[in-house]
Amino acid sequence: MNHKQRRILEAVYTTPTKPDILWNDIESLLSALGADISYGAGPRVRCFLNGVIAVFHRPHPERITNKGTVESVRKFLTRAGILLDQ
Repeated sequence: MNHKQRRILEAVYTTPTKPDILWNDIESLLSALGADISYGAGPRVRCFLNGVIAVFHRPHPERITNKGTVESVRKFLTRAGILLDQ
C-alpha cells in the first residue's frame, strides 16, 4: 500500500465520516488490500476480500463518494479484518 492509499484508509476510518473521498481512490485502496473487484450491471461494483463479499454503487455522474457508501466501505473492511493500525 502506498502513501496515498494509506491516507484513504485513514479517511475511511475517520469519524465523523468524510464526505469528500473520490470513488477511484477507494477502488485503488481495495485493490491494494488484495480485494477482487468485478463490475456488474450499471454502477454496481462487487468486492471480495478475505472471504467477505460486498456490493457497492459507484457514484455517478459525480466522482465523490457519499457518506453512506464510505460507512459501508468501512464496515466491509472491518468485517474483512482490515483495521486502521495495519
